[in-house]
Amino acid sequence: MLPVVALVGRPNVGKSTLFNVLTRSRDALVADMPGVTRDRHYGICRTGERPFVVVDTGGLSGIDEAMDVLTARQVRLAIAEADVLVFVVDARDGLLPQDDAILAELRRSGKPIVAVVNKTDGLDEQAVMAEFFAFGIGATLPLSAAHNRGTDDFLRVLLPLLPADREAAAEAEGEDGSIRVAIVGRPNAGKSTLINRLLGEERLIVSDVAGTTRDPIRVPLERDGRRYTLIDTAGIRRKARVEEAVEKFSVIKTLQSIAAAQVVVVMIDARENLADQDLTLIGYAIDEGRALVIAINKWDDMDSYQRDECRRALDRRLVFVDWAKQVQISALHGSGLRELMRAVVRAHASATKELVSSDLTKALEKAYESYQPPLVNGHAPKLRFAHPGGTNPPTIVIHGSRTKHIAPAYQRYLENFFRKRYKLEGTPIRIVFREGENPYAGRKKVLTKEQQHKARRRLSELIKRTR
Repeated sequence: MLPVVALVGRPNVGKSTLFNVLTRSRDALVADMPGVTRDRHYGICRTGERPFVVVDTGGLSGIDEAMDVLTARQVRLAIAEADVLVFVVDARDGLLPQDDAILAELRRSGKPIVAVVNKTDGLDEQAVMAEFFAFGIGATLPLSAAHNRGTDDFLRVLLPLLPADREAAAEAEGEDGSIRVAIVGRPNAGKSTLINRLLGEERLIVSDVAGTTRDPIRVPLERDGRRYTLIDTAGIRRKARVEEAVEKFSVIKTLQSIAAAQVVVVMIDARENLADQDLTLIGYAIDEGRALVIAINKWDDMDSYQRDECRRALDRRLVFVDWAKQVQISALHGSGLRELMRAVVRAHASATKELVSSDLTKALEKAYESYQPPLVNGHAPKLRFAHPGGTNPPTIVIHGSRTKHIAPAYQRYLENFFRKRYKLEGTPIRIVFREGENPYAGRKKVLTKEQQHKARRRLSELIKRTR
């Protein structure tokens, strides 16, 4: 699972701005006034060599008013779950007693701390940093989050402090050959019921109350001679409806479970319309490159007309993942589960399929002959050869010229071509273009004495002819 980094500091020091820079988003509300952020906000930073979860927190004001107390509670929960703490201070305000109190609390946690002196733009950086070196923190860095200055240095200091990759540790749990399957969906979609039905026992608590499952629960399963590790996750609701602190913990745990899984089963309640949150979960799985199976639950509670309407709605809104298998099931009564597990096996086999360089190059040649990419400044991009770049998801590296200008539509054409060629079902495909460097770029041709003599002779002959 991904390590967690928490941004902590006084109100209005620039934590949300830094959050948006690290996550390359505008998810955190930013305003020039204290107390805008109250709850914890989660995002994933993929800027550096290693991705990690970033937690934006409210400011610790030290005031005992009701809202400030609740905000402080959220901050302390973020400190408890974080692996590394980023202490953000304001260079324009200078060192305040509040900062010393916050730093003392961070030190009591015993976790690595990186101090970030924000808003250093337009100031004498050396004079500012001299004041904050009094913290006694070796990793104390200047930064301007609003102008994205100093973030590269910040990441270089932060990344070595992250713990060992928990995703790799999770993969070690599956060294027995089991397939890691994460069951995700909205609350009450039937995730725990499905696992209980597959196990044949009441292994997990099932209730109509949303939020019954909070922590991801790993359950081993052996079925039809294959071993699985089923991961039951908490249901994810829209951000506006996520209020309890425990539920926020559950959301990040669910996202981490998606990253640690090999196959993600997204459960959809057939009786409800396909919600934007379902599409968001599918998007998370695709971003992580995980194989995908869509399970439409509670199919037995619908008549033929409702089923037809449901199929049309799903086909219309899930056209962007038409490669993912859709299986109609009833987790309560057990119908469709055999087909569901077969789809999981096929998706896993496709995601981990080993491709061969020579065959990939031949397939690329056929794809190029059938349909060439659009011209770039009058010249056609050349695709010379391809080789595998990894599995889960299958990654194909294509070398050529002018590959930087290949249109997204042509990339989708190549994805579909390779998908049909190798019968890859239920897994995204990543295509990486590599452009060869010109070995003579920046080099000036130096003529030998003989070449210089010939050039002068040709020039004199040309002058004589033109007279």
